[in-house]
Amino acid sequence: MVVVMKINTSAEQIATLDKRLKASGYQTHLIRGAKRIVIGAVGDRRPVEPAELESMPGVEKVLRIMKPYKLVSREVQETDTIIKIGGLEIGGKKLTVIAGPCAVESREQLLSAAQAVRRSGANVLRGGAYKPRTSPYSFQGLEKEGLRLLAEVGAQTELATITEVVDEESLLTAVRYVDMVQIGARNMQNFRLLRAAGKSGKPVLLKRGLSATVEEWLMAAEYIVSSGNREVILCERGIRTFEDSTRNTLDLSAVALAKQLTHLPVIVDPSHATGKRELVGAMSRAAVAAGADGLIIEVHPDPAVALCDGPQSLDPGEFDALMSGLRPLGAAVGREL
Repeated sequence: MVVVMKINTSAEQIATLDKRLKASGYQTHLIRGAKRIVIGAVGDRRPVEPAELESMPGVEKVLRIMKPYKLVSREVQETDTIIKIGGLEIGGKKLTVIAGPCAVESREQLLSAAQAVRRSGANVLRGGAYKPRTSPYSFQGLEKEGLRLLAEVGAQTELATITEVVDEESLLTAVRYVDMVQIGARNMQNFRLLRAAGKSGKPVLLKRGLSATVEEWLMAAEYIVSSGNREVILCERGIRTFEDSTRNTLDLSAVALAKQLTHLPVIVDPSHATGKRELVGAMSRAAVAAGADGLIIEVHPDPAVALCDGPQSLDPGEFDALMSGLRPLGAAVGREL
């Protein structure tokens, strides 16, 4: 449920209500908006009637949340969540572009990619240190050394950094080196990892699972938020269908739908969605037009020799051309790049 407080509610009244809800078995989440204060209460072990709460001092009204996901729903928070990392804002008017190689291969490779994407206007440097691969014989990443290089290059180029984590152990290591962590499609329903990410203190980019419904995707986000971390970014990266002409089927309708259902930022990964570099530009433009808050794009200094996902990676020149083409489109839909 959502408890809407009166404008002049005192701290003491909020504390009294919070204590009452927790005594009834609810988890409480205080949300201070620009125009009002609300308390999200999750749980129903000892249900409390709305009328009982509405009679308490400082309470304006109580609303039932009908969606199975509670804290990520717009029923709890009408305004968009904006995630701040230094001077970077994710979810605001400015589009966020995350770019870099699928995997960190060397210092030279990562630095070259970082310098290129920064010149073209990217905000965040991506680089995989732990690579969950279909084949056990494929490159699995540099792990801790990759994280160290990511931190070093990110600091040198003044870019925020993000990397994928694959389990609780990699999460505990990664949070010491990067600004954000990513939970990939294969781990979208790794509930222990989701809860750990909720306690990590780092913003989390949550990719949609290979065959996940939008509701399942938002329920996964609920795990993170209910564990104490409200800084979650949703990422649509294509889902598995009967179609095999592209790596996945990019579901742009999910972007528009998620923006209606949740207050969390939503970005798109056109690289993994298509698996073909020649389609990345078109799908990036379509994502911006559909209302995405940003993009995550694979860029490699020399895709032909990439150890991971070369066919879907752009080279620096292709990425620069893409960014140039996105600027007027972003302006047309009221976004800045």
